Amino acid sequence: MTDEIQNLSDEVADPENYVTVGKFLEPVNAQMAKGMLESAGIECFLQGENANNLMALAFRVRLQVHRKDEAAARELLADSGDEPTDEELEALGGEDE
Repeated sequence: MTDEIQNLSDEVADPENYVTVGKFLEPVNAQMAKGMLESAGIECFLQGENANNLMALAFRVRLQVHRKDEAAARELLADSGDEPTDEELEALGGEDE
């Protein structure tokens, strides 16, 4: 049992197991997308939310999900229309990696 818990803990702690499924300039939009994924049973978190609050146009809030949930999360976000399009990102100065 303890080996299973350790393996799960290692999996959750490894940042390589998470992917960005959305980037948002407005923290409120990021929170709404996060809430939508959580209500669908997808664990997620926001990265860079505090930095975005300090300098809104300099940082995007990134919505992160576990790699195994990526397809479902992207489908939900695409259906909601909340994720910015490539054209919107380019108009705002391109991607910030």
